Amino acid sequence: MEEKTEQPRTRPTRKAAIKALALVLFIAGAILVVQFTPVKEYFTREALGDFLEHAGWWAPALFSLFYALGVCLFIPGTLLTGIGAALFGPYVGFVFVWIGAMIGASAAFFIARTLGRDFAASIVGDRMKKYDEAIERHGFATVLYLRLIYFPFTPMNFGMGLTRVRFWDYFFGTAFGIIAGTFILTFFIGTLRDVWLSGEWSGLLSWQVFLSLALLAFSLYLPRLVKRIKGEL
Repeated sequence: MEEKTEQPRTRPTRKAAIKALALVLFIAGAILVVQFTPVKEYFTREALGDFLEHAGWWAPALFSLFYALGVCLFIPGTLLTGIGAALFGPYVGFVFVWIGAMIGASAAFFIARTLGRDFAASIVGDRMKKYDEAIERHGFATVLYLRLIYFPFTPMNFGMGLTRVRFWDYFFGTAFGIIAGTFILTFFIGTLRDVWLSGEWSGLLSWQVFLSLALLAFSLYLPRLVKRIKGEL
């Protein structure tokens, strides 16, 4: 029987290599900008609150754009979500955090797809190619699963752009996959924010607080539950 050998990899074109280098520089630059410049000071509850206070009805929409920018700059999604909940409360906060997360996830995907996909495709050998093709066939389920187990948000946005997954599979897998975690975190922080603003500390014993604590505990168990269900299928 003839042994199957792995096909040689295609040599990346100069254009693909230059675009891939641009992607690496973009990611490195984004991280360095946030870490070593005053930019990170704008992504705080106080700074954003002061800015959005004068935006009127546009404040939630502008926050969503800030959220999307923060995602592309590798600012942790949990921090951005917490700021949104603290600024707008549990319900309005959830809506505009989710919108911002979707805009940011889509933007990061397109940046990686435009700059890095050609290079990634050219260096993938047969062994990895089958996984790339499987992601294309089962894109929605793959993205949904990874979102439900809380795979790191921004790295996954860029990483998926390098694969063959279809954009709409990625989009809807992300849209449904982040709903639970986003709502739970915004509801928890937003509920505590409402109690703080009301000044009625007896509100800490309200059903909303206990429900938010229960949902938070459930969210910590959710990734394990999803993995267990997947393992039984």
